[in-house]
Amino acid sequence: MGGLLSIDEARARILSPLRPTPAETVALASAFGRVTAAPIAARRTQPPFDVSAMDGYALVAVDGKEGARLRVIGSAPAGHPFAGKLGPGEAVRIFTGSVMPEGADAVLLQEDAREENRIVVIGETTVAGRHVRRAGQDFSEGTPLVPAGRRLTARDIGLAAAGNHPWIAVHRAPRIAILATGDEIALPGESLPPGGIVSSNAHALAALAVAAGAEPTVLPIAPDDIAAIAEAAEATRGMDFLVTTGGASVGEHDLVRAGLSKRGFALDFWKIAMRPGKPLMAGRVGEVPMLGLPGNPVSAMVCAMLFLLPALARLSGLPGEAPPTEEVPLGASVPANDVRADHLRAKFARDDEGRTVVVPFPRQDSSLMRLLAEAEALILRPPHAPALAAGALVPVIRLDRLGI
Repeated sequence: MGGLLSIDEARARILSPLRPTPAETVALASAFGRVTAAPIAARRTQPPFDVSAMDGYALVAVDGKEGARLRVIGSAPAGHPFAGKLGPGEAVRIFTGSVMPEGADAVLLQEDAREENRIVVIGETTVAGRHVRRAGQDFSEGTPLVPAGRRLTARDIGLAAAGNHPWIAVHRAPRIAILATGDEIALPGESLPPGGIVSSNAHALAALAVAAGAEPTVLPIAPDDIAAIAEAAEATRGMDFLVTTGGASVGEHDLVRAGLSKRGFALDFWKIAMRPGKPLMAGRVGEVPMLGLPGNPVSAMVCAMLFLLPALARLSGLPGEAPPTEEVPLGASVPANDVRADHLRAKFARDDEGRTVVVPFPRQDSSLMRLLAEAEALILRPPHAPALAAGALVPVIRLDRLGI
C-alpha cells in the first residue's frame, strides 16, 4: 500500500509511548467518569447489622404461627433501634431498614398482620430469616469493591459511598491542547476571511475530549505560517497531548511539521490506509505526544474515534483499545472496496422481517458533517473487501456506544 500504515498498526504506535497520568485524590462527588488509580475496598460492613427488609413486625419465628397473638412491646423506626430484648410471645413494630431487635429472627409483613390494642394477630406463619437482611449480606469490611483502572459509573460512586469512602484516588484528567490551522478558517461567530469557512473541528474535538474524561484547551487558530504554528505549539507545555487539525495536502503537512519542529517535533508516521482520513500524522512535540488530524471535518472526527479516543483512554488509566464492533446485516448492497479501509456512515433500520439492519448513506463525501451527525454507525470495510449484497453481515461501530 505504498508505505501506508494499517489502522491497527497506526493505533498501536500511537498508544505505545503513552502512560497514565499521575494519581490524585478527589472528593467522591467529583469522581464520576474518572479512572481509579488504586483499588477501593470497603471500610465498613454493609449492612453493619441485621436489618428488616420490609415494614411489619419483628418477632421470634417459633412464635409466628398463623392465628397466634403477640404483644407489641415497642417500635423500631429506621435510625432509632429498639433498646430492649425481644422475649417469647412478643413483637416489635419495625420498618424497612430498621435494626432487628435483639432476640428477633424474622419479620411478619404488615399486610399479613392485624394489630389492635397493642396485640398483633398473625395472618401467615413465618420462618426464621424471612424478610431479614443479615449483617454483611452486601459486603464486609475489607471486601474489594472497585478495581484499579475502572472508569467510575454512577453505580460505582454509590458503592464507594456505601463503603464509606469520601475521597478516592483517580488518575488526573488528561490535558489536551487542540490546535486548528489554516488561513481560510475562523471560529464560529468570528468574521470570515475572503473564501473562508467556519472551523468546526476544534469544537467537535473538544466535546469528544470532554466525553472521554479529558480537559481540552482550544488554542487560537494558527495561520499557515511556520512562526505562528511554532508559537502556538509553545502553549502545549504542561499538556499531556496535542491534537492539530488541518494540512490535508503534502505542502500543508510540511508547513505544520516545520512549525512544530521549531519546538522539537519528532515524526513517527504519516498517512494511513483508511478512508476518510488518509493524511494522519503522529509524533511528539518535545515530551508531548501529538496527533495531526486532517482538516476535513468528517475525516477528523472519524480519525478521532479510531485513534484519539483510545489515546485519551490510555492516558486516563485504561488500556486504550479499538472501538468495539459487532456484526449487523446490511440493509443495502455495497460495492467492492479498494486498497484503503473504508468507514461508511450509516443508520439502522428494520427489514421486512423485523430484523435490525444497517444502511449506508448514499453519499459518503468526507465534508458532509450533517450526515455524520445523523449517523448511528460506521460500517467497516477492510481493504480489498468484495462487493456484498443486502443481508450480508458486516462489522459496525455503534456511535452511541462511544459516548460521543
